[in-house]
Amino acid sequence: MKLTEVLLAELDRETPRSRRALGEVPPARYDWKPHDKSMAFGYLALLVATMPSWMAMGITRSELDVAPASGSAMPQEKLDTSEALINALDKSAAEARAALQGTTDEFLMTPWKLLARGQVVQETPRWVMIQDTVNHWAHHRGQLTVYLRLLGVRVPSIYGPSADDKQFL
Repeated sequence: MKLTEVLLAELDRETPRSRRALGEVPPARYDWKPHDKSMAFGYLALLVATMPSWMAMGITRSELDVAPASGSAMPQEKLDTSEALINALDKSAAEARAALQGTTDEFLMTPWKLLARGQVVQETPRWVMIQDTVNHWAHHRGQLTVYLRLLGVRVPSIYGPSADDKQFL
């Protein structure tokens, strides 16, 4: 099996799981935080919705500076409904799918760099960056389900049943 096929299969498994979590996001809670040091709920949901586009970025760009001197290079749109978040997820996943379908395993072996203030903090093959993105996506989706629980909202089945959703998916 090709590396591109493995990554596409993983995208296909993880997207519906994220869709289920985002489908439970209550409106008008964008700025809520469980703790002062925690990420805002809406920003966290936006990350879960848009992180698949990072997979495309790993193919279409050779580097990303997460802390450029000129300010953030990643625009953030405030989406505060589950419908808007799911639409963003669908767009983001489609970008990732198109990029993966349009590349080769050989290209995924070429280097990709993560920078902070112009300094290289990580250099890996592109496929590693993409795999790390999938893991990072799952991590933030897990955080999102904790936030849902703290808000008293239904937690959907992700990798198996939850206290609220007995489906085994």
